[in-house]
Amino acid sequence: VFLSSEYFAEYLDGLDLSGKIVADIGTGSGILALAAARAGATEVHALDINPNAALSALENARANGLGDRATVACMNLLAALPPLPLFDVILSSPPKHAGEPRDLADRGWHAGPQYRDVAALFEQARERLKPDGCLYVMLSSDSDLGLLGRLINKAGFRTRIAYERSFYIESMILYELRI
Repeated sequence: VFLSSEYFAEYLDGLDLSGKIVADIGTGSGILALAAARAGATEVHALDINPNAALSALENARANGLGDRATVACMNLLAALPPLPLFDVILSSPPKHAGEPRDLADRGWHAGPQYRDVAALFEQARERLKPDGCLYVMLSSDSDLGLLGRLINKAGFRTRIAYERSFYIESMILYELRI
């Protein structure tokens, strides 16, 4: 478990997601999907490119009694989802670093040069959000915030910092993005 996921889940614990449809992109173990379900989301889609992560998220949803509200799938971002449903909330704690991943598991940490593995996240999320929807994305002060900011702006989002937590030598920054 990454500290960023723990901090993000703590933030979600304070939200009321009652009746919301939520997507967790890059779900990993499913911690954010589970936090969204705990916060009242009626439907959570946990998505990850790594089949082992998707399986882990499914097992964790079942083990926590939330399997009836969680749909888990192995896919790249939102690319393989049908046009509907639209989401009220999209969550993502994408890879924080731009280096080339060593293997599939390392894609949770490194997004490739120029963040190629997450570059389409913001455009895809904008297309899949309801008009009053929100994308929460957790980034690091060690991320290329300039490049990611340009991708966010290009997708047409308004940005505000929802939460920030510093530890050791970096900060985790949770951005709330709205259309």
